[in-house]
Amino acid sequence: MKLGKIVRRFLVPSFVVTVIYAFKYGCLISPKAEVELSPLLKIGKGTQVGSFTKIKASDGPMDIGHSSSIGNNCFITSDFGGVRIGEYAMIASNVSIIGANYRYDDLEVPICQQEKTSKGIDIGSNVWIGAGVVILDGSTIGNGVIIAPNSVVTGNLPDNVIAQGNPATVVFERR
Repeated sequence: MKLGKIVRRFLVPSFVVTVIYAFKYGCLISPKAEVELSPLLKIGKGTQVGSFTKIKASDGPMDIGHSSSIGNNCFITSDFGGVRIGEYAMIASNVSIIGANYRYDDLEVPICQQEKTSKGIDIGSNVWIGAGVVILDGSTIGNGVIIAPNSVVTGNLPDNVIAQGNPATVVFERR
């Protein structure tokens, strides 16, 4: 791990991160959240991040739109594919957004030692992501989408739909 990453991740107190992001972007981050200081992380004005949420953007770009809300105890990480969350997104508690994966096709090599992959995640604007949802690498969520609690998103969801399940499938189209 690079020295700059170690300093940003482990040595900067969380209340300092809260103050820096408040002045830099005009967003509200709970002092109890764990948000990395990273040049790859951009958070829109008016966005709120709840307590015990972890946001890691040291390995790839992450862009969170303005006026979004991220609940308590969420985990969001990006890798070289990046994570984009649009404006006015509502993300409930205990949501995981994982922007990385591992190859697993070589049976002779342990999975953790195989190549890391990252297709990226794109979440549209005006979305509502229910509590406990997991969004995996390579997923695309359209604008105006609602995802029911405890669903697992593994692919693409078009604009203005309601989805649920594992894997999440469209159950209703918003009109």
